[in-house]
Amino acid sequence: MEKFVKATSNNLPRVDIFMVHELLKRDNRFNSAEIAGVKASSSTRESYGDNAIGYVELKRKGPLCTVKARICPEHKVRSKAYTIETVINEEEETFIDVCCKDCAAGEGGCKHALAFLM
Repeated sequence: MEKFVKATSNNLPRVDIFMVHELLKRDNRFNSAEIAGVKASSSTRESYGDNAIGYVELKRKGPLCTVKARICPEHKVRSKAYTIETVINEEEETFIDVCCKDCAAGEGGCKHALAFLM
């Protein structure tokens, strides 16, 4: 079984704005009020993602690359970090899935997942 390795700028999968756009367009979880509103715009600020994302790791199996990260809740700096996971098909340059494993809104496409993508 392949293990996760620490992510670096040299081993991260290629992601561009077109891939993110296609995911947001096709995944209804990101069309909810939570994502469409002010909370989502604040979580996509460059400074939020830069400061909130902690340890990142990845593993590859065939064309699929799974990336996991820890992300700090925006207003609860001392709270437990959430785990974000995304799966990318590197051959087709598409997102298979992205989800936040720990927050209450995670099943609906939460702002933490959106911040991680950005």
